[in-house]
Amino acid sequence: MAQRYFVTGTDTGVGKTVLSALLCAALDASYWKPIQTGTEIDSDSRTVKLLAELAEEKILAEAYQFAQAISPHLAARRAGARIDLAEIKLPAGDAPLIVEGAGGVFVPVNERELMVDAMRQLGLPVLLAARSSLGTINHTTLSLAGLRSAGVDIAGVVLIGAPNAENRAAIVEFGKVRVVGEIPWLAELNRTVLLEVFAARFDHTLFAPLARATGQS
Repeated sequence: MAQRYFVTGTDTGVGKTVLSALLCAALDASYWKPIQTGTEIDSDSRTVKLLAELAEEKILAEAYQFAQAISPHLAARRAGARIDLAEIKLPAGDAPLIVEGAGGVFVPVNERELMVDAMRQLGLPVLLAARSSLGTINHTTLSLAGLRSAGVDIAGVVLIGAPNAENRAAIVEFGKVRVVGEIPWLAELNRTVLLEVFAARFDHTLFAPLARATGQS
């Protein structure tokens, strides 16, 4: 099966972009952020390109870009635009691809649709980035319930932050989900460090086909 995933999070700033960079480096995948806000500050495409050391052709162009770092629906409205999910088409083929959403599962993208509707439309397995710290059980299980109610295929959860065995166990038990990776706090972020984390802390029964192909067994 092609290694193509949609990365979402329990909330903004949880670490979706770092996870996306890690997977792009480990799976030799292209990166696509269909909806990008906050370009007046930076873009996640530039961050992933830098961290994963991706070639320019592996960074796919955004379908929508907006300057303000706010919810997509509001950023579009203030720019005099509207996000139309029908215009967001999954790239053809089965080459490895990491798609990163904006914000969390229920972030609005227009007056009636949410980010989860984009996930359902694209049809990729979803990886949920979640904090490892206090509060994560509630946020993670709610996000999982929302994904399931929308009929989205959940590939697993990735916990980000200081390892917390009790929170991990609770998410597995009450969320009925696999934790397929963990990213601890990192003193520095670069491709080498991300590959080391992938090799040591990610589930290679899920990611094994292309992980082996890139030497990360």
